[in-house]
Amino acid sequence: MSVTAVGSFWLPPSPGKLLRPRMAVRSSAVSVAPILTHLQKQCATPLPVLRHVADAMAADMRAGLAVDGGSDLKMILSYVDTLPTGNEKGLFYALDLGGTNFRVLRVQLGGKDERVIANEFEQVTIPQELMFGTSEELFDFIASRLANFAKTEGGKFHLPNGRKREIGFTFSFPVKQTSIRSGILMKWTKGFAVSGTAGRDVVACLNEAMERQGLDMEVSALVNDTVGTLAGARYWDDDVMLAVILGTGTNACYVERTDAIQKLGSQMSSSGRTIISTEWGAFSNGLPLTEFDRDMDAASINPGEQIFEKTIAGMYLGEIVRRVLLKMAEEGALFGESVPEKLSAPFLLSWKRQKWTPDLCAMQQDNSDHLDAVGSILDDVTGVKSDLCARKMVVEVCDTIVKRGGRLAGAGIVGILQKMEEDTKGLIFGKRTVVAMDGGLYENYPQYRRYLKEAVTELLGLEMSKNIVIEHSKDGSGIGAALLAASNSQYQRDF
Repeated sequence: MSVTAVGSFWLPPSPGKLLRPRMAVRSSAVSVAPILTHLQKQCATPLPVLRHVADAMAADMRAGLAVDGGSDLKMILSYVDTLPTGNEKGLFYALDLGGTNFRVLRVQLGGKDERVIANEFEQVTIPQELMFGTSEELFDFIASRLANFAKTEGGKFHLPNGRKREIGFTFSFPVKQTSIRSGILMKWTKGFAVSGTAGRDVVACLNEAMERQGLDMEVSALVNDTVGTLAGARYWDDDVMLAVILGTGTNACYVERTDAIQKLGSQMSSSGRTIISTEWGAFSNGLPLTEFDRDMDAASINPGEQIFEKTIAGMYLGEIVRRVLLKMAEEGALFGESVPEKLSAPFLLSWKRQKWTPDLCAMQQDNSDHLDAVGSILDDVTGVKSDLCARKMVVEVCDTIVKRGGRLAGAGIVGILQKMEEDTKGLIFGKRTVVAMDGGLYENYPQYRRYLKEAVTELLGLEMSKNIVIEHSKDGSGIGAALLAASNSQYQRDF
């Protein structure tokens, strides 16, 4: 039997369902109430649940640092041993490749007194055929656009005499990093199927392409977007110890003592610290899951994997809500006697359908008496005219799923901070500590942000949580990569 891929889920072909008529309905709030009550009970995140998640996160981190494969958390070495200090000077570039678009950026640094003198960037869309082409074709295209961007260098941007241009490369695909300047691509994701790259050093691929384009530039730092965010935020604030991405997907990284990394062996860094990418999306210990989570996971292309990500990240929140509403429509007549045909389509309540304004967020922002925006979205998405009772029920479902996601993310953050504090008393909770946040979900979903911060406060207590500053660091990964290129520059002695 043939199958159809939708988003990241596999669906059997639909055997010609009858199209149900678009119609105005009267919902039955009474019959769906038990479904909502059961959902809220299963998704509940009281303090004991949050504490268990935080403790389990810390324990899994330790196990992942002890030996590769020691826990669900990969705890990947970034080889970033030198963080930006503010002393960096000169012109540095960055390439941020993590999806169907990439950004090229340049920054002129002026040292402690002037910091960032100027920066500018350009965004480029990758032609779809290159996503399925050869490695050489893809990297030649990227290098050609980078070369064109470099040609427009001027004004406040100037390269000191005798220097070669250096670039920080943010590469947000699965890589086994082998040094600050090298990493082997494990596999392409996010819709890419480029041949000839898997098993190769992606830095070498880019350096070779730049050479073919006649571009006098080389990679001095390879990082992922989370590490770039931490470095970008740390440049402005020495108290930044942790960075979290909450967007379509999620990850977290933090500053770790190298003597706490048993699997590192004798490869100690000169600074005595490095950045660890937790890959926390794979965490799964003690999470409050529902039948809807399990069904969604079973239908995914990676069943049993990335369970934390599937409960807290933007790609999945709307899909969980859709599955709940479908059950309410089928078993409780939420939208009257007919079940909206469209409600059976995966990822109907899309995260990116309205350019970083997810349907869930838009519905939760509706403060009108009759929840007009909720009605409009339901009409647009499902083709059904809903009554006020149905709209209120939909908002309750959205809130239940988003509340769980935000609070679990907050517990994860506390777990990381807790592990750091246990290793070095007074490092975290005895002083101001900054958590740098980035990603569209965190940036654009106020309820999610509120639930996350409330969980942190509940776990740490009012007084201790005052020292933990959760701060948005918008688009930090791009400039962070340029800063890491500077802090790992071959010209460091000149700063």
